[in-house]
Amino acid sequence: MARRPLPRILSTGSAQIARSRDLARAQFARSRELARTAGDSASDVLHPLITITRGLRRLASAGRRRWAETPKDKRGPLLFLVASLVLVVALVPYGPLLAVITVMAAAAWQGRDRKPTAPEGPDESQLERLRALYEALVPYFSTADDPAPLYTHGGEWEKAFPEFDFDGTGRISRLLVRYPAYFTDGEAQARARIEHLLTTKSGRGREYHFDWDEEGNELTVSVLAPLPTDIAAQRFVTAPGETLLGFTDPSGVQRTLPLSHGAQQRDVPPVVWRTGIRSTEPHLLVVGQPGSGTSTLLRSIALQALQYGDVVIVEGGSTGEYACLTGRDGVLAVECGLAGALASMEWAATETERRLIAVNRARQAGNPPPEDTKRPLWLLLDRPTAFTHLAAADDRKDPQSLLQVPLRHGRAANVTVVVAEQWDTMDALSDAVRQHTRARVVLGPATAPQLESALGAPPHTTPVADVPPGRGYARLGTGPVHRLQVPATPDPYDDATSDVHRQAVLELLPERTTPVEAEQMPTLEKTEQQPEPVPADAVVAETS
Repeated sequence: MARRPLPRILSTGSAQIARSRDLARAQFARSRELARTAGDSASDVLHPLITITRGLRRLASAGRRRWAETPKDKRGPLLFLVASLVLVVALVPYGPLLAVITVMAAAAWQGRDRKPTAPEGPDESQLERLRALYEALVPYFSTADDPAPLYTHGGEWEKAFPEFDFDGTGRISRLLVRYPAYFTDGEAQARARIEHLLTTKSGRGREYHFDWDEEGNELTVSVLAPLPTDIAAQRFVTAPGETLLGFTDPSGVQRTLPLSHGAQQRDVPPVVWRTGIRSTEPHLLVVGQPGSGTSTLLRSIALQALQYGDVVIVEGGSTGEYACLTGRDGVLAVECGLAGALASMEWAATETERRLIAVNRARQAGNPPPEDTKRPLWLLLDRPTAFTHLAAADDRKDPQSLLQVPLRHGRAANVTVVVAEQWDTMDALSDAVRQHTRARVVLGPATAPQLESALGAPPHTTPVADVPPGRGYARLGTGPVHRLQVPATPDPYDDATSDVHRQAVLELLPERTTPVEAEQMPTLEKTEQQPEPVPADAVVAETS
């Protein structure tokens, strides 16, 4: 069947509408250009009047300041002197005209634009730096088969670097790099080579952020500002079940926290770790070198956890980093020896099973969970691998083996485990700790392979060798890798602690309810009389 032609009104109507739209856009663009041209012309014509008006305003402000600074007993003679000068000028031939010319000249001089003119384009040293960077990228971004290569020795670097900024020291602070489409930007090794080269040529000792645009074949390199290290411990504005790990870049998160910094208030982007029954990453692993701030992070977590729950602390280093928490309200135990660590971990495993049984029975009866199962329980272990060798030498159980139940069933029982360990003893961690701690924090200096092995993904920034304590990276589960700065939470009993930080930590400590000498884990021994728990696999099947 032959197709019938469309009516003329339908075939030509859309074309007329399109032409009318194009005409309207052209008229709008022309009118906007005319308005911009008229504004520029008016500003050029009225520029002398604007300058004189600005100068008169500045002269008037200077006169008011001079009058305010003059003592009251000297204002009368000053008025007499000014009146005499005005009278003399009025009596001198052409005096008023000369006075007006003088005032206008002074106003024009005072109203001039005092901003230094910025040089157009980079200077000679900056040009040399850009040329050297361009020549260094030639072997990576060029091939012999390219008919029109973007990168050639002695070529035009302006096409490869369309945008660039320099800091006050003459080093590159931001750079937009264009590369050919055949570059293998999808391979991690190829990208790592380019990032290492740009870091070396742009200046070491700074953190760079690399933003790869694979679709547009562009790479944006920017220098990151250092994270604040002067934020002390305080009551952070977080909800129950939220724990602040530290602070990061504004572009990394979508929220900010109001903080008090001395007498000032400011908003800082945080890294918030969510725990509890609905958490996807219920347990945390912290890795770092000695002095990197792992104990500081555990103290910060303990002070936040004590607002809503109970804390059990096991310290394998035996350095007394948590002595300030001994006997405090909500702190069930602070153990530094093998016997105390085993007792605490056995009690934690039994308490986890007891909570699971109580929650299971309440659900089967159609009742809400008991109140004693809703209160969070935190197990903070600092260097637990130190007890592994002691337990093996004494033919006793390793405390890490008792963490399997809290790690596997802790989310359902509202039990959270935080483990801090050093790089040289990471191999001694048990498989349960490695598998169930999906939230990771790395503090202190670390290489790129170490960061990728601990976090599960490489960061988008270049790690540096010299970092302040508490500085590192954080990754919660399968989320992005964030730069992290832990709030200053030092040991208040340490002599090297400043008075400001010591007072900040002491104000956050709960009241001491048990004398240090008399505390022998009374709460932990109560569960020994509890009935025998049901097998763990049956509980898991019922609570899953």
